[in-house]
Amino acid sequence: MTLTEKTAYLKGLMEGLNTDDKVIAAIADILSDMAAEIADLKNDVDELSEVVDVIDEDLGEVEKDLYEIDEDDDDCCCDDEDDEDYDDIYDEDDDDEELFDDEELYEVTCPTCGDTICLNAAMIEDGSINCPNCNELLEFDLDDIENDDEDEGSEE
Repeated sequence: MTLTEKTAYLKGLMEGLNTDDKVIAAIADILSDMAAEIADLKNDVDELSEVVDVIDEDLGEVEKDLYEIDEDDDDCCCDDEDDEDYDDIYDEDDDDEELFDDEELYEVTCPTCGDTICLNAAMIEDGSINCPNCNELLEFDLDDIENDDEDEGSEE
């Protein structure tokens, strides 16, 4: 039973009881209005859902055209390193190669905003970096780290 049907049933019960209670009648009217509004909202959501599905299909077509995706191609280009498209995207001589290395990363927490940033050794060796979240200058003192490493080595 829908909300509209339930509120109609409630109004029928009230009329059958022949009550003159204005408060209960007002509540029943409000419930009836709410049920109608909810039904309208449900219809609107259904229509929007259909529109979103159409937009999603259209976007899929645009992605196929933009990225030149072949519908018959079941393999992803990132799974086949010998593929020409893969080589065009991920050139081995590219400066971004370090992003794909298994290089050790260090977590640094910004004291100003509390954002945690992952840095590689080369970034830390530069001595400083601006926090990407709040632009605070974060400075690194490698002398303390090197002294700690030497102390640990002499204890063994």
